Amino acid sequence: MDTVHATFFSLPVVWHNALVALLTFFYVFSVPPLMDYLVTNHGLPRDISRKITHICAGSVIIFLPLFVDGHWSQYLNVAIFAVWTLLLVQKGLFAAEDDQAVKTMTRTGDKRELLKGTLYFVIVAMICGTLYYKRLEGVLAMAILGWGDGLAPVIGTRFGKMKYHILSDKSIEGSLAFFVGSVAAGLFFVKLILPESFDPLQIVVVSLIATIVEGVSPKEVDNLTIPLAVILALRVV
Repeated sequence: MDTVHATFFSLPVVWHNALVALLTFFYVFSVPPLMDYLVTNHGLPRDISRKITHICAGSVIIFLPLFVDGHWSQYLNVAIFAVWTLLLVQKGLFAAEDDQAVKTMTRTGDKRELLKGTLYFVIVAMICGTLYYKRLEGVLAMAILGWGDGLAPVIGTRFGKMKYHILSDKSIEGSLAFFVGSVAAGLFFVKLILPESFDPLQIVVVSLIATIVEGVSPKEVDNLTIPLAVILALRVV
C-alpha cells in the first residue's frame, strides 16, 4: 500500500493522525448519550439501542482512510477501543444501574454483560486495527461484525418466524439479515478503504461463511467466532 503523505494543514504526521484519532473519539462518544436519550425519553428498546451502538462502533473504520501510513501513530486508530476496554471493565464491575453504557449496551440492564460480548468486540477491534491494520482481514472482519451481527438479532427478534436452534436460538430471517448486512457493509468498506482488494465474489463467499458460523455460535461468543471465521476464510477464498 502506498503511504499517503498529505496531512491536515501540512501538520507533522503524528499530529495529523492524533487529530484523526480525536475525530473517532467524538464520533464514538456521541453514540451512548444519543442512545440513552432515545431509550429514556422515547422508549427505544434496549436491544435496538445496543445494536445501533454495535453498528456505529464497527463503522469507526470509516476513518481509516484518513490515517497516514508508515508511522507508528497510524495505530492511534485503536486508541478509542483501548479506552473503551478500560471503561467496559470499570463499568462492568462498578457501574450503577442508570449508567449510560449499562442502559444502551446491555440486553437486560445487567452491568456484567459488558464484560462479555461487548468487551470481546473492542478487543477484536484493537486486533483488527493493529495486526490487520488496513488489511482485508481487518476491514472485512469489522464490517461483517459491525453490520451483519448488528442487524441479525434486530430482524430475527422482530420478524423471525422460521426458528432453528444449534447452540443458541436463531432464525432464518435473522441469518438472512446477517448475510445481506455483511455483504453490503463488506462491499462498501472494502471499496472505500482497500479499493485494490475489492473482489465482490470473495466478499459474498466470506460473508456466507461468516453467516453460517454466526448461526452455530453461542450467544456472546459470536463476537469472537465471526472475525475469526472471516480471517480464516480469507486464507482459502
